[in-house]
Amino acid sequence: MDFMVFQYPMISVQACLDGILLGILFALIAYGMALQWGVMNIINIAQGDLVILGGYIAYFMYLYGIHPAWGVVVSPIIMFFVGIAIYKLVINKVVDRDLFISILATFGISILFMQLMNFAFGADVVLANSDYGTTMLFNSNVVLPNSKIFSAFISILFAICLVIYMKKSKLGRAIRATAQNARAAKILGVDTEKVYAATFGINAALCGVAGALISITFTIHPYMGLPYTIRSFMIVIVAGLGNLPGVAMSGMGLGVFEEFADYILGTEFRIGSVFLLLVLILVYRRFKLSRKREYLK
Repeated sequence: MDFMVFQYPMISVQACLDGILLGILFALIAYGMALQWGVMNIINIAQGDLVILGGYIAYFMYLYGIHPAWGVVVSPIIMFFVGIAIYKLVINKVVDRDLFISILATFGISILFMQLMNFAFGADVVLANSDYGTTMLFNSNVVLPNSKIFSAFISILFAICLVIYMKKSKLGRAIRATAQNARAAKILGVDTEKVYAATFGINAALCGVAGALISITFTIHPYMGLPYTIRSFMIVIVAGLGNLPGVAMSGMGLGVFEEFADYILGTEFRIGSVFLLLVLILVYRRFKLSRKREYLK
């Protein structure tokens, strides 16, 4: 298969289109992480677990005869209040602390969520079947599941709505002001406590949307949250905070990279290649920063 990718152009086209559709979904998750990281200076290790929890909400709707696509409406609403609860119970105690403390706190939340989901939903791999069918392109040489196309469309729609909300609404302007300078925003009358809670809730809601889309596109189980956290972290590092176009491009780039890694190395090495890419990116960033320091000296 590794040589077929290069010998048969349609396989490359298939990998690129699959990767782009997948990457748009990754970008939605990463945008939530970038938003709360930029506003609260917190790296949320439980990001992927919030995604999986959102997926289980859509899956249980499917079990009770409701089409799982409605999960993109129900899941973010529930997850918003889950995010608010997590903020009130844990995150508000680590907002102004060292970044490493927030990593430890959210890592603990991640472990707790995995165990709770395992207890509540079981460890089986599940899928909310959408019955959307497939789309054939290029004389049926390229096959795209309509669930992936639906997921990409919904991800773009929610991203656009969030950008408009952040620019036009009072809360959105307060969030942007707090991200720029929390102390100055507080002096000007912004309730930063409410802003932080709302930011974490919005991030959880985006995870809920993404989780609902993942549940109808891929499989979910309680212990698969970490790869989504790693993907989000990697996208934000490459794109930078507050750079939505960069997040979108980085997400699609990661999606294409994963698909080619799947074709070339095999499915068993897909997640491993993501972790390896993260290590290479961190090493490169470290090298670049050290070169910059030497130049400044």
